[in-house]
Amino acid sequence: MKKALTREEIRELDKKAIEEYKIPGVILMENAGRNVAEEVLKMINTHRQTRVAILCGKGNNGGDGFVVARHLYNNNIPVTVFLVAKISDILKDGDTGINLHTLLHMRIPVREALDTTAVNGVLKELNNYDIIIDALFGTGLSGEVREPFKTLIHGVNKLNKLIISVDIPSGLDCNDGKILGSAIKAYKTVTFAVNKRGFYLESGPTHTGEIIVTDISIPREILP
Repeated sequence: MKKALTREEIRELDKKAIEEYKIPGVILMENAGRNVAEEVLKMINTHRQTRVAILCGKGNNGGDGFVVARHLYNNNIPVTVFLVAKISDILKDGDTGINLHTLLHMRIPVREALDTTAVNGVLKELNNYDIIIDALFGTGLSGEVREPFKTLIHGVNKLNKLIISVDIPSGLDCNDGKILGSAIKAYKTVTFAVNKRGFYLESGPTHTGEIIVTDISIPREILP
């Protein structure tokens, strides 16, 4: 197994970067989202219109997704954010809220999907998109995926679309690679700073797809 970290080690890495090296979390989020956007842009055929849907949760992973949306929009890619949370709640939340504020000011479409009925409607709409970005859950997830996320993840996996996961496929346990009730099957996972242990255990190899490790400015001396 390649050198890879647990969720606790990742949390400590982020904490050191922010508290000891004074790198604002919003900068790490910006770098992460921009890296994902750059990987998506490499996949897009410029000779045809490509529509991208970004599925976001309420945490930092969702914040990364907001950054992805902004960069794709600025590259003339039609993008819609489907948010499984209340906009009003996220706007109160630090770095994630900052990036959502920006999307709203840019008039990038952000749609709430708060229950299973709304999620089923989203799944029908996703047939009209070419690429789906999974920014629902990050490495911190350790409990069972609940509704309406479970229905969304299960439905997305059945759509036969190109799915790009942000940092880790949502629903995959970072530590042991087990599926936490339901997990995204990604075509590609763009992960940050270092591989995650769960990528190589249990269901990890069948859910991550191609793994791309990108630099988000974590100081190299604290990387493994």
